[in-house]
Amino acid sequence: MRKMGNEASFEHWEKLALACGFTSVWPVDPKTLRFLPEVRAMCAEDKCRNYNKNWTCPPACISLEEAEQRAAGFHRGILLQTTETLEDSFDAEGMSAAIARHRDSFGRLLPLLRAEYPGFFPMGAGACTRCERCTYPGEPCRFPEQTAPSMEACGLFVSQVCRDNGAPYYSGPDTITFVSCILVD
Repeated sequence: MRKMGNEASFEHWEKLALACGFTSVWPVDPKTLRFLPEVRAMCAEDKCRNYNKNWTCPPACISLEEAEQRAAGFHRGILLQTTETLEDSFDAEGMSAAIARHRDSFGRLLPLLRAEYPGFFPMGAGACTRCERCTYPGEPCRFPEQTAPSMEACGLFVSQVCRDNGAPYYSGPDTITFVSCILVD
């Protein structure tokens, strides 16, 4: 059994997260998080085509300095994973289904945690896709309570965060894993 400072709290968070559809949940120590400018700089390369087009992506989202300062106020959190088996390493449909499942699980978990921990710090996986067309930059976000910057947008190297907290990142050939992080208290 994985443990963190208050086992009952982790077990509660794990139960909520698994009920929302995540495949695994791991405790995260916020002190292990490194907010790296080189990770954030990868966003500017715009490989995902969301840079400067989405409220949850750079440059519109939280700055690295703000993310680091905010994380410094937390003592515990959780890593949320969705791992799916693909038909093969080129299974784009399976990859799309896996990120959709991960985002759906994340969207179901956020209001549950917000009700218990209103000041929590969520960091998702990838850009927000809630709206067909984001209001950025002309109008405010339609659903600010239902969105979060990605771990990468916050400068976190996801595989390193997993490794530093004892969570697997690679589950074998023909699999894909999406990861989110929520700092709770």
